[in-house]
Amino acid sequence: MSQHDGRPAGSKRRVAKKGPTKGSGGKNRRALAGKGPTPKAENRPYHAAYKRKQYREVREKAAQAQAAAKARKAVIKVPEGHELVFGRNSVAEAVAAGITITRMFIAGGAAKDDRMGQAFRVATAAGAPILQVDREDLDYATDGGVHQGVAIEVPEHKYSKLSDLFDKADEADAPGLIVALDHVTDPHNLGAVLRSGGAFGANGVLIPTRNSASVNATVWKVSAGALGRIPVAREANLVHALKECKKHGYFIVGLDAGGSETTRNLTVADEPIVLVTGAEGSGLSRLVRETCDVIASIPISAAVESLNAAVATGIAIYDIAQARSQAK
Repeated sequence: MSQHDGRPAGSKRRVAKKGPTKGSGGKNRRALAGKGPTPKAENRPYHAAYKRKQYREVREKAAQAQAAAKARKAVIKVPEGHELVFGRNSVAEAVAAGITITRMFIAGGAAKDDRMGQAFRVATAAGAPILQVDREDLDYATDGGVHQGVAIEVPEHKYSKLSDLFDKADEADAPGLIVALDHVTDPHNLGAVLRSGGAFGANGVLIPTRNSASVNATVWKVSAGALGRIPVAREANLVHALKECKKHGYFIVGLDAGGSETTRNLTVADEPIVLVTGAEGSGLSRLVRETCDVIASIPISAAVESLNAAVATGIAIYDIAQARSQAK
């Protein structure tokens, strides 16, 4: 008996298969195809040569950046024997102090600042060129300093003589006050001492030729122009200079921990004083300490080991100024 589809009874029904009936459809052929040449070792991410290549490229880029920086810095070349004073306040104070300008550099909107008017007039009168530069040029020339778009090129600072400090003190109404720095090598401290001294009536600052910070652009900047008002004398031998001060009637007061007096109750506050500050940590050198008439200290909390040289000097100058004002 036949079924509905006409197949004999007991026969298998044929079902059509889906997909190709022969071959792999090209799958195996693609699998056997070559993948091209093997990449170089330096192009294989997991190879040591690849990492070395990356490091080399980083170094080359850094070298190129440094070369570009040097090229830009060369736009403003400061000749030997000169330095840059930068920042609007510093420039204005330097000009007001009568400093000689050899060149002036302006960037951005600094020319619109009223404080720069005097600087323009002085530079023009002196025949100094006023150059318009990019801010990036000033960034490189000042080593990233806060120049505010203005800088002047000036001759290196001309130091005063010790006798000049005596003369300036004699012209003042109050007893003389000179600040001496012993082995203070940070120009930021020198600038801060000048600023404090200008605020509280110091007649000058005395520094040794060796092992001491010298006057530079940083000192001009930190002093906020006080360098233009307070003379700085530099002597080859600080001990000999202090002995010379003694001959002129000055008491040498060393500022150091463990002193016999405090700066608040200094017995010689009404007398001419040379206040000597040593480096933070090491303090006064032996010979300088032996030259002092009085060793005074600043009362501080036991939790604080020591004070920064500039901070300690500022406090001591203030205490002396207060004692003198109360004695009047």
